[in-house]
Amino acid sequence: MTEIDAKIDALVPAWLHLPDIAEILDVEVTRVRQLVKEGQLIAVRRGENRTLQVPAAFIKDGKVVKGLSGTLTLLKDDGFTDEEMLEWLFTPDPTLPGTPAQALSENRGTEVKRRAQALAV
Repeated sequence: MTEIDAKIDALVPAWLHLPDIAEILDVEVTRVRQLVKEGQLIAVRRGENRTLQVPAAFIKDGKVVKGLSGTLTLLKDDGFTDEEMLEWLFTPDPTLPGTPAQALSENRGTEVKRRAQALAV
């Protein structure tokens, strides 16, 4: 869990607080915290009260977006920090098209993972 700078904050179109995610996923907030701790979600401190928040794009149809956790693992293994992962996931890639986060939510995870793996080379 980290604080983010204004540049990355501006890249992410919408954020959710952990209790909101718990409600959407129909789990306890402690389970959402566990998902963050396990690296399946990225949570950052932001806003006036520095509350933990997760990009809304990581949740779709009552679930964590398919392929997200594998992508986060690949990026972390490549040495990315949480901030760098957010920047990569929310920066438009003309070859996708769109952002990697959009591609994941559109079930195009294979393409996203391929690009993430290429970063390690």
